[in-house]
Amino acid sequence: MTQENKPINGLVKITDDEFNRLVKFVHTRYGIDLSKKRILIEGRLSYTLKEKGLSSFHEYLDLLQKDNSGSEITILLNKITTNHSYFARENEHFEFLQQKVLPFFEKRRPNKELRIWSAGCSAGQEAYNIAMTIDQYFGSQKSMWDTRILATDISMNVLSKAKQGIYPANNLEGLPGAWKQQYFKSIGNDNYQINEKIRKEVIFKTLNLMEPFHFKKPMDIIFCRNVMIYFDKATTNNLINKYYQVTAPGGFLFIGHSEVIDKAQTQYHYIKPAIYQKEAR
Repeated sequence: MTQENKPINGLVKITDDEFNRLVKFVHTRYGIDLSKKRILIEGRLSYTLKEKGLSSFHEYLDLLQKDNSGSEITILLNKITTNHSYFARENEHFEFLQQKVLPFFEKRRPNKELRIWSAGCSAGQEAYNIAMTIDQYFGSQKSMWDTRILATDISMNVLSKAKQGIYPANNLEGLPGAWKQQYFKSIGNDNYQINEKIRKEVIFKTLNLMEPFHFKKPMDIIFCRNVMIYFDKATTNNLINKYYQVTAPGGFLFIGHSEVIDKAQTQYHYIKPAIYQKEAR
């Protein structure tokens, strides 16, 4: 271990060259901007290096680039991003979905099919929240509609948890009591599981938002909330334009309230804070 990499207070220090190499690697592959996260990187990855018997970030980067299984990348992404989510987060979005978006498409989709995408779905709360909102809206008519939701994330770890649909009680605090009774069952240890009916409405897949999108049909509804906080402006603008290309006429895009779209760089129409729409034909 070089003097420059010598641990201080248990942390493996990262050199300027190693830091720049890691920043470029993560940004190129995943669009995530770590240029201002040096302290976070040292704090969150030092233990990972020690656990793997590595003495420097140079060795760790070599390991990442040689890993074909994707497991090392998953560990890295889990360490440097926050997968914290809960039900009814930014709940006005789900209210707008129920009160405005679903009535809009109910009149315009005689084939009774909606294409919905939860991008950067984390542990699945958002996707399941969408499914429950749709179930509430259509009620007894729901069986006539195909509203299955594609939920994607780059982390295989969170997707594995999402498929199980098991959450601690504090994740459900923002939901109406009637929803808890209708859509969840207690499984002990203060944990609850989404019922099978709602779980079947969500299809989970790994997807890197930096790679090309290949969908057979355009999306009517896209949720990408609190994902772009990790991206720089250029990456965000590029991603928004990619979303626009796969959005159906009249389709809606929901982003996080802490995120900003450059209105001069997009063809989406601003509807209200964090909600945009593609012009309907």
